[in-house]
Amino acid sequence: MPHLHAIFPLPSNSKPFQHSNILSASSSSFSSSGPIRRRLPRTFSPSKHPNLKRLTSRIVQLTRRRQLHQILEEIENAKREYGKLNTIVMNAVMEACVHCGDVDLALNIFHQMTEPHSCGVDTVTYATLLRGLGRARRIDDAFQLLESVEKGTAAGKPKLSTQLIYGLLDALIEAGDLRRANGLLARFGFLLHEGGSSSILTYNLLMKDKAQRLCCSDLYPDVITYTTLLMGFGHAKDLHSVQKIVLEMKSCHDLFIDRTAFTAMVDAMLNCGSIKGALCIFGEILKQAGANVDLRPKPHLYLSMMRAFADWGDYNMVKNLHERLWPDSAGTISLAAQQEADHLLMESALNNGQIDAAVENLTKIINRWKCISWTSRGGMVALRIEVLLGFNKSMLSPYLLPQVLPGNPIERIMLPLETVRPLPGSLELKKVVMRLYREPVVPIIDDWGICIGLLHREDCCEMNAPLSAMMRSPPPCVTTTTSIGHVVDLVLKKKYKMVIVVKHSNLNGTTHGSRAVGVFTAEQLHNVVAPVPEGLKQKHTVRRSLTMF
Repeated sequence: MPHLHAIFPLPSNSKPFQHSNILSASSSSFSSSGPIRRRLPRTFSPSKHPNLKRLTSRIVQLTRRRQLHQILEEIENAKREYGKLNTIVMNAVMEACVHCGDVDLALNIFHQMTEPHSCGVDTVTYATLLRGLGRARRIDDAFQLLESVEKGTAAGKPKLSTQLIYGLLDALIEAGDLRRANGLLARFGFLLHEGGSSSILTYNLLMKDKAQRLCCSDLYPDVITYTTLLMGFGHAKDLHSVQKIVLEMKSCHDLFIDRTAFTAMVDAMLNCGSIKGALCIFGEILKQAGANVDLRPKPHLYLSMMRAFADWGDYNMVKNLHERLWPDSAGTISLAAQQEADHLLMESALNNGQIDAAVENLTKIINRWKCISWTSRGGMVALRIEVLLGFNKSMLSPYLLPQVLPGNPIERIMLPLETVRPLPGSLELKKVVMRLYREPVVPIIDDWGICIGLLHREDCCEMNAPLSAMMRSPPPCVTTTTSIGHVVDLVLKKKYKMVIVVKHSNLNGTTHGSRAVGVFTAEQLHNVVAPVPEGLKQKHTVRRSLTMF
């Protein structure tokens, strides 16, 4: 009987991990007659020249883990320790704010840097801030900042350079805002030509307009240019622009539309929700592929079409595409593509209301693939079928979690961090090798007591290397208020052996926290599951093993 592994854990009291402060004075016992010496507060000395490279490196590491709250805390501590910090450090903090999506905080830090007796700003500061404003879609603020730089009224007197333009341009293109990207190039494009040549992306955006003004056929868009524009407008879901470009491409008699361009057309149509338009272009591809085998679509295109029709519940269309995937596509069909095609066939049957056909396809999946992720698209379809069948006709024989409720917060069942005894990342493996022999995974902390990664037994390959060199970082993190059900999904889908639990107040809206308070392990999960009682189920004709992870 196939098994559905879904699992949930043990309640325990959680306390924050307490680590020693290396700056605190140790307590001592003195006789009543001896003098008592008091340590004066540490103050900044102007003659001291601190080395801030280690602090900058630390900020970069925390930025990758999106621990913005911890960065701000350590910056404040560094200011009390050293006084004024330099521009390099503060630029790293600006980058952290942009990386974590907090552009308001980036603006506050920018204004602090421009204040008198502060560290000041440079071109890197402005480029980082412009990129953040672009990602936040605050285009008016970004243009005002650029204009102040152009007029020479900006703080720090930076020069208008390509570095500033590209910071905003990249953000606009990533967001699919090609209209404003062209406006930016029209306003400040002269800078991009001063170096002799502009980037390919800029060339693609401006090629066409210049060709029309100068009546120069050599500058008209080529197939690569059109493909780039299709990707951009498709990402922006601008159907009108996509249709206009497709029509223009077909009207150019000297333009050869290759397989990549045709695929970009279909993908853009699907992204814009025009399934009929995508189907028309797909049919044209198949028609032309009869005379030119180089135009035969790749498996990716078949899957894209199948996903769209599976959503519609068009079982016959998905079935036809499924049958023609092998004989009519070009290139290698990976196992993942084959598996997804089977899942989409099952999904389309279920969405069409053909329960028997969906069950039949699930049976074939059980016999062929043996495993399926229960949080994947196909896994969710399988669970929908399970709900319709009920326990009496279950094909997967799921396990129950009688000890916990999936909606409860994970802090009720997590293990406190001190109980799993985290190891410092600076330790060499040879000193703790027996620990890894007994335990499959161990949390690793840095000098500040922050959990920076997980060391797995199978990754231990160098006896003289520090643990931090072999750990997997950043560790998977959830907050104390995250539901047990969501954590179980992570453990099963990602096959995590351990998940770090952090305080909710430390996250500042990001994924990873600053101070770990507990862990949840796969071993805990497997200790609380229970199979469905025999009285709730009956024998089923399908007796294949399907692992749901």
